Amino acid sequence: MSACHTVPSMSPSERAHANRIGILWMIVAMTAFIGNDAMIKNLGERLPAAQMIVVRGVMAISLITVVAWKMGALPRIADAARGWVLLRAGFEGVGTFLYLAALFQLPLANATAINLSSPLFIAVLAMVFLHERVDRARWLAILAGFAGVLMVIQPRADGFNAYAWLCLFATLIYAFRDLLTRKVPPATPSILVTLSTASVVWLMAVVVLAWEGWQPMSWRDVGLLAIASVFLSAGYYSVIAATRHAEVSVVAPFRYVGLLWALVIGYVVWGDVPNLLAWCGIALLIGAGLFMMRQQRRR
Repeated sequence: MSACHTVPSMSPSERAHANRIGILWMIVAMTAFIGNDAMIKNLGERLPAAQMIVVRGVMAISLITVVAWKMGALPRIADAARGWVLLRAGFEGVGTFLYLAALFQLPLANATAINLSSPLFIAVLAMVFLHERVDRARWLAILAGFAGVLMVIQPRADGFNAYAWLCLFATLIYAFRDLLTRKVPPATPSILVTLSTASVVWLMAVVVLAWEGWQPMSWRDVGLLAIASVFLSAGYYSVIAATRHAEVSVVAPFRYVGLLWALVIGYVVWGDVPNLLAWCGIALLIGAGLFMMRQQRRR
């Protein structure tokens, strides 16, 4: 079983059904990713990022491989090593390290809000690389969205702000990754794209770990990483399925479910509450994103 592209030849009822399934996948994906981020942020206070990714990766790859076997996808394992799939995974790996470096120093909600500027980056990249037309209204929405990001980042000359900019750069990398997802052949099972992603990120972490060194871990740490691996595996598969199964303009707004979870978890676990300017920026960012998606659906 693999997610498929929503195609124009679908009837309205079939397209609506595919979009509903895609929305559910996106909600699952965002919930899973925030769960993973919360676990990793907590552990990042005492463990190196590469070590966490390596340990979590072993568990995630094992779980994904079993699922791929159960789904009957392993005979096509060569699909996981094809050009677009590997390139996509490489961008995922770079984005992961940049995002985690920022996440360890930022409130969870702030990092998540910055990361949710991805649809704005995608619109600009699609114009540059896919030659998609961006009208005046969408340009205004893009500018408003980036203004919202600046209100969350709140530029100032200190280290905290540097990590916010690093998070924004990670988001740009993730936007490239999302564009590359569209290049993956429709016949390639999503579970194999997931397996390729987890494997490439793990290999990159192994290389980095050689420089960072290994720190002792408690069984509690191992347990939290095991839970994180389940969240990560579910998130990887779900976001790929959502992107490939339904119209991107329909499912993309449901990325903001992740921000709600991040706000709740950030407050409960770390006592983080965004200031008034950040709240205004979050509202502006979400509004711009929703407007962009609405305009896309009209085209």
